[in-house]
Amino acid sequence: MSKKTTIKDIAKKTSLSTTTVSRVLNGKSEKYRIAKTSQEIIEAAALELNYVANHFAANLKSGKSNTIGLIIPSLSNPFFANIASKINSEVRKFGYTTIIADSDENVEIEKTELQQFVSRNIEGLIIIPCGKEMEHIEQVYQKGLPMVLLDRYFEGIEIPFVSTDNFEGAFMAANLLINHGHNSILCIQGVIDSTPNKMRIKGFKQAMKDAGIDDFKVVGDAFSSENGYLETKMLLQNKIRPTAIFTLSNTIAMGCLKALKEENIRIPQDISLITFDDHLYLDYLATPITSVAQPVEIICKLAMKNLMSALSNKEEKTIKQVILKPEIKYRESVSRINIIV
Repeated sequence: MSKKTTIKDIAKKTSLSTTTVSRVLNGKSEKYRIAKTSQEIIEAAALELNYVANHFAANLKSGKSNTIGLIIPSLSNPFFANIASKINSEVRKFGYTTIIADSDENVEIEKTELQQFVSRNIEGLIIIPCGKEMEHIEQVYQKGLPMVLLDRYFEGIEIPFVSTDNFEGAFMAANLLINHGHNSILCIQGVIDSTPNKMRIKGFKQAMKDAGIDDFKVVGDAFSSENGYLETKMLLQNKIRPTAIFTLSNTIAMGCLKALKEENIRIPQDISLITFDDHLYLDYLATPITSVAQPVEIICKLAMKNLMSALSNKEEKTIKQVILKPEIKYRESVSRINIIV
């Protein structure tokens, strides 16, 4: 195994002091007025010797890790994977590194990951919580770790969050179906304890109530394709079927689509379908699926802006709780039913 190149090796090769080499490699040339020729000599030698900076040692010396922790419920969920990608991109813009953890929708795993992040001396945290418990998150926040909740949040606590108006999104989706003549609707929900799911169910039920419709069901318990598949399979065993299905995530919709295809059920001729959460793949299906789109990019940018603000002034905890408006992406999966009066 080859010996790792050090600052001393570069100093020896360039005949310059270790202090000068260190200042150049740490981006402090201008501060210490180091000549441009010396900078070029040092940088060329570092490149030739394959020098890699020891950030861990630098972090120990400065007391800073230069890292942001990100905990999400599931990397296999396209919605959360997209968020992870966008957050990572935003973190890079501020010169930080992201450490990403997947809680697998398990609060005990979430607790362990949170403690591991704290022990690694992360400088800030963005978390999409499981939703079942909040005490462990609130305790870490109260101890001074800059933090932003993203997508999912807890009502009645002061931790900053950025999310979507899930009530309004579900209300709009349900009304779209109702305005197309549907009065027999199945709603397949996700994680029951999560705030987005609760608000989506409230929005859906409010639209049903306002329209005077009693013929609807709410089933399911996970934001997963398996949940969508199983609930749709069970639905299709009944002789009387709803005219429309509203899935509360695009992963649930994926499972629903698989079950409908196996039973040769056509969309939207036999059953209409609308889903919460937009994704690129919804445009490329045989029948493109209408969806409730969240402003994911804006959510991620605001979350990072909020976190960076907290990092720049930890003494002032400005409470910023932001809820953004969703929109309907109209595609081809909702048919109009003729209403007989």
